[in-house]
Amino acid sequence: MSAKDEFPHEWMDSHAKVAINDGSVQAERPSLGEYNHHHLPLGESSITLEPSALDTDQLFPLMETKLYKRRWVMLFIFSLYSMSNAFMWLQYSIISNIFMHFYSIDTLAIDWLSMIYFLTYIPLILPVMWLLENRGIRDVVVVGSAFNCIGAWIKTGTADPNMFIMTFFGQFVCSVATVYILGIPSRLASLWFGQQEVSTACSIGVLGNQLGIAIGFLIPPILVPNVEDMDELAYHIRIMFYISAGVATLIFILVVIVFQEKPEIPPSQAQAQAQSISADEYSYTASILRLLRNKNFMLLVVSYGLNVGCFYAVSTLLNRMIIEHYPGEEVNAGRIGLTIIIAGMVGSLICGIWLDKTKSYRQTTLFVYLMSLIGMLVYAFTLNLGHLWVVFITAGVLGFFMTGYLPLGFEFAVELTYPESEGTSSGLLNCSAQIFGIIFTISQGKIIDHWGTVAGNIFLCIFLLINESGWKCLVYVQLTIYFTEKHLFFCSFLFF
Repeated sequence: MSAKDEFPHEWMDSHAKVAINDGSVQAERPSLGEYNHHHLPLGESSITLEPSALDTDQLFPLMETKLYKRRWVMLFIFSLYSMSNAFMWLQYSIISNIFMHFYSIDTLAIDWLSMIYFLTYIPLILPVMWLLENRGIRDVVVVGSAFNCIGAWIKTGTADPNMFIMTFFGQFVCSVATVYILGIPSRLASLWFGQQEVSTACSIGVLGNQLGIAIGFLIPPILVPNVEDMDELAYHIRIMFYISAGVATLIFILVVIVFQEKPEIPPSQAQAQAQSISADEYSYTASILRLLRNKNFMLLVVSYGLNVGCFYAVSTLLNRMIIEHYPGEEVNAGRIGLTIIIAGMVGSLICGIWLDKTKSYRQTTLFVYLMSLIGMLVYAFTLNLGHLWVVFITAGVLGFFMTGYLPLGFEFAVELTYPESEGTSSGLLNCSAQIFGIIFTISQGKIIDHWGTVAGNIFLCIFLLINESGWKCLVYVQLTIYFTEKHLFFCSFLFF
């Protein structure tokens, strides 16, 4: 598959402004979504003939578009694959005290079983993005699910106290699969879904990953109880590993047989026009350089990295934080993690639907980020009150906004970087998240060891606060520039 098939879904949908040569008036072109669509039933799907938003200039011919019902099957299969991989990310850390006892390792070693997912992503994301641009989404998903399956089977032979190195290697192989997952939702949404469905489909794609994390919080404490007998403990760990491997194998077979590259007819005018672009007109390297020079996008990269990095740190260290204040509550620690994710899944869906309706990316991003900061502060100061029901409530509020930020960041990136590839922009966002995830997990872990959980959570709140201030400063500067440009003449008149 050529790179011409991989241009972002916003190719035709940005609100381009066209200056009139003989005056200062600007005409704003409406997006394709503002026109009425005429749907004609055809078999399993509907054909949509969308009037061109640029019909005044006659720059692009009207093209046939079609929404296939099987687009939901593609999204479901990808979500299953993402869910399986996310489960294996947390199956160690949510019962970290048990695995520390089983393998006779320290806290940093157990944390690295989670952080290896972050570290692997950083050097591999650029090659995988290149593969996505040049080989297409099917090849990336197939290779990723193969790594996921192989890593899961490697771990089935590591339920032994002397096999920590091998279990770490299996976790490393699974972490390679993550690189083939995190940048897919926005690309899959643009290739298979109509303009009014893109944000919702992207949210559902992210939802699969969050569901896997939720299961990773819930199931391991149930399958692997905290028992002293090492043989019994090894038996329970082995059962968990075999279940993971069996599910990963079924998903790999499903991906190979069912998952498709793209529909025969594009789902929107945006994709129809994007697929008509010659591959010679697109440069992968030039696209990355343009993104790195985009100041608004780079601010989003930092913002997304800080927010998601905090989420990664909280998820990795949740067992240690709960056990410190509520000894013996491994199962409830998993349930609290489940609460964070379930609330976040609701937040993700609401954000996706809201963006599809309003397209208010910047305002929504600022609001959700502010609420993430407030949620983190409340969680930090209520964790040690001695009431688990309070922790459940505050964790749910934190998860609703912090996890709900994930699809919002992807879609805002597409808006800011039009017409660059969604895979490239989301890859850079996730790379930032992995870097901050490593920094925050190691730092917060050390702070917890020396000064306790409150100090560790305040550490995260400080960075969230700094970034919130940065967002507000950017908006203030942009509004100031806008006001100055629009009213310079009037201000000068008043001065004189």
